Amino acid sequence: MSDINQLVSIIIPVFNESESISYLLDEVISIMSDHKFNFELIVVNDGSKDNTHRVLKKLTLEIKELSVISLRKNYGQTAAMSAGFDNSRGDIVITLDGDLQNDPNDIPKLISEINNGYDLICGWRFDRKDKLINRKIPSKLANKLIAQVTGLKLHDYGCSLKAFKKEIVDDIKLYGELHRFLPVLANIEGARIKEIKVNHRSRKYGSSKYGIDRTFRVLMDLLTVWFMTKFLTRPMYGFGFAGIISIFISLIMSSYLIVLKIMGEDIGNRPMLMFSLILGIAGVQLFSFGLLSELLIRTYHESQSRPIYRIRSIISTNKN
Repeated sequence: MSDINQLVSIIIPVFNESESISYLLDEVISIMSDHKFNFELIVVNDGSKDNTHRVLKKLTLEIKELSVISLRKNYGQTAAMSAGFDNSRGDIVITLDGDLQNDPNDIPKLISEINNGYDLICGWRFDRKDKLINRKIPSKLANKLIAQVTGLKLHDYGCSLKAFKKEIVDDIKLYGELHRFLPVLANIEGARIKEIKVNHRSRKYGSSKYGIDRTFRVLMDLLTVWFMTKFLTRPMYGFGFAGIISIFISLIMSSYLIVLKIMGEDIGNRPMLMFSLILGIAGVQLFSFGLLSELLIRTYHESQSRPIYRIRSIISTNKN
């Protein structure tokens, strides 16, 4: 059950969704009202080229809970979500797509799970209504890869239907196109995460905004998230370890070559000599990168007064 004073912020990023957005908002309002939730609607218009802005402007006159944030150009879904997060006031934050494929009837389920003590509830489109070759198979492979690399075992990272506690949203800093990795970023912040099955509907209006280039962006972002997961507060462990290994191998090869030289053999034309030099230089560079990264991380945390830990609760017997 929801606290009557609990405010729920519903964030909907849209790009060229003039045909669907009014139907979606009607559904959301009907469901939230039926369950007597105290809520606000935040639609982020991500530089739409169609009539989305005009439709939303009209809807703001009809829906008192609605706020519309119009971005100057199409920045992408990550920026749109970030704008919604920054302007939300709710204790619970819900995100969903504006194309009607996410089912607003699942929102009360997500809110209920958040109130059961979780920090993030992720939707799982277990019966996905998308094309098999273009969307479902690549998505399934990507989900398995992300789960394997990050260690966070979820079935569906790409589902936009999610519920967050506000404090988790405040801790997450989005940039690039990291909206796909929100569960991983929340996990870095120590969030309690649960995945639940949600309904997924066929697209009625418009077309998908994603192309094949999305796959390459996901792979690049995955590398970033992997590094953040493993070495966010200890980059020296990554760069420094690789540097030490490289230097160690270089020393072994160099020692072997020196022994051969002492024994009178010509080592000038041996490929091992070049490999030894390359590994030695690379090792020193990697170690230096580790030191510089440590300085940058310390500067980042100290300049923003950002702690390297998160407190869930404090229990004290001290009554003074």
